[in-house]
Amino acid sequence: MRAIQVEQTGGPEVMRLAEVDDPKPGSGELLVAVAAAGVNYIDTYQRSGLYPRELPFGLGLEGVGTVRELGPDTAGFAVGDRVAWSEAQGSYAELVNVPAGRAVRVPDGVSDEQAAGVLLQGMTAHYLVDATYPVCSGDTILVHAVAGGTGLLLTQLATARGARVIGTASTEEKAALGRSAGAAEVINYTQVADLAAEVRALTGGEGVAAVYDGVGKDTFDASLASLRRRGTLALFGASSGPVPPVDPQRLNAAGSVYLTRPSLFHYITGRDELEYHAGKVLAAVADGTLNVRIGHRYPLADAARAHEDLQSRRTTGKLLLLP
Repeated sequence: MRAIQVEQTGGPEVMRLAEVDDPKPGSGELLVAVAAAGVNYIDTYQRSGLYPRELPFGLGLEGVGTVRELGPDTAGFAVGDRVAWSEAQGSYAELVNVPAGRAVRVPDGVSDEQAAGVLLQGMTAHYLVDATYPVCSGDTILVHAVAGGTGLLLTQLATARGARVIGTASTEEKAALGRSAGAAEVINYTQVADLAAEVRALTGGEGVAAVYDGVGKDTFDASLASLRRRGTLALFGASSGPVPPVDPQRLNAAGSVYLTRPSLFHYITGRDELEYHAGKVLAAVADGTLNVRIGHRYPLADAARAHEDLQSRRTTGKLLLLP
């Protein structure tokens, strides 16, 4: 089969399309023919070495496909089932072994591309608004990179809960996408001198109940300054780079605010949690309340270009690789 391999860490150029042996499913695993693989920032962290892995390794964690074979002692699935996953290393490939305990069935009414485009980012958005800071009707929240894959989903889920969403974006086109997802206001951060001041002006000086920040270094200070008293800053990513060490006294000075650095995998550690978050997301897609925007589709051989586009912030919505 063909698969994207990383033999040394670095920029997008280190990814290599290779011919490798077909994987054999082990105990508790499903061998799946990949229909589409999701491209996520965590993939760029692994590729660059920010999240170290033993070399060489297959890239990619998320995808959707059809079960081709069951490994020994594997129950709960059958050959021919359509499944999606967010934790199967080496998903940038034509075939991948998926732990059965981390796979979920794709319901009727959800396409392969929708499933691959929504699972990881959709569950991220869901745990953020459901558990990290449970959004309530009447809350005003701030969503950075509102036109990105996670940002669009976050905005839809938060507005469905009755929240008012303020988004940030770098272009008017992206701002329009954020508004179409339900954002009440979108600030073009390239056109303002003080982002936090703009947020406070939109909240009567109070600030927001929560900031969902997947950008990191470039937005952290403004995020902290945008919070209301006892607000929550959920720093769930670092697309612009890692945030330098933070003096806890800054949280006191900002109004006894809360800072958390959550990760999806800590919210889906058990089968019950996985099925809860995945089920809510896929059901929302199936009934039409959650729209999945596929920003771009790439052949597997163009995985490097997908990473370049993602990290340049030129993209909107979800990026998919099609083996």
